[in-house]
Amino acid sequence: MGAGHAHKLYRHGHSAVHRLPPHCKLAAVFGFVLAVVATPREAFWAFGLYALLVAGVAAAARVPAGFLLKRLLVEVPFVAFAVLMPFVAEGERVQVLGLSLSVSGLWGAWNILVKGTLGVAASVLLASTTELRELLLGLQRLRMPPLLVQIASFMIRYGDVITDELRRMRIARASRGFEARGIRQWGALAKTAGALFIRSYERGERVHLAMVSRGYTGTMPVLDTSAATRSQWAYAASLPAAALAVCLMGWTL
Repeated sequence: MGAGHAHKLYRHGHSAVHRLPPHCKLAAVFGFVLAVVATPREAFWAFGLYALLVAGVAAAARVPAGFLLKRLLVEVPFVAFAVLMPFVAEGERVQVLGLSLSVSGLWGAWNILVKGTLGVAASVLLASTTELRELLLGLQRLRMPPLLVQIASFMIRYGDVITDELRRMRIARASRGFEARGIRQWGALAKTAGALFIRSYERGERVHLAMVSRGYTGTMPVLDTSAATRSQWAYAASLPAAALAVCLMGWTL
């Protein structure tokens, strides 16, 4: 888990949110998402308050609204699924603009859309204020299974390597006059995918042998030994604590 590997979601900054330890931010986002998911879908006002909380964190982190909204496009497939639910769900029907929609489907679509959007927004804020390496260190600090942390670290390290390998293969195809215009070219694309898999597998074996020759025994050294202060934990806990209060009000009011 070396340096580098900056990702497109990260936005460099020096805010108080950026300076928080990664494990504090991970715990805060996890608690916030749990509170959002546990909120009854009928409490419309509660989700408005959650949106204000997210906007407040974005303002504290100095993350522009455009930056955040642009990266929320990742949830488009879930939005499409939510839009289809009122048409395919069974049960009581209601007429909306001349369309026959399922009442349960409308509630389900609203539930998925609002909670999914808030969860994605919180995750985007986390990624915008925390580098990938720090996220891995945070997971390590939170005692996540070491094997999962190792797999994630290798994915980050060698994702760009595999992408560059695929780019070189694409250039090689293009230099030989290849153009994917129809079904007849699917065979060449399938061979490309197979060759990429074999090369990636062989590279992984070479990397593993190199690690073993340097003393790797199946576990990575713990690189992060620093502990968060009480004030940092209190600052990070303000978001899930406020979300929990909203959730409890949503069930009682």
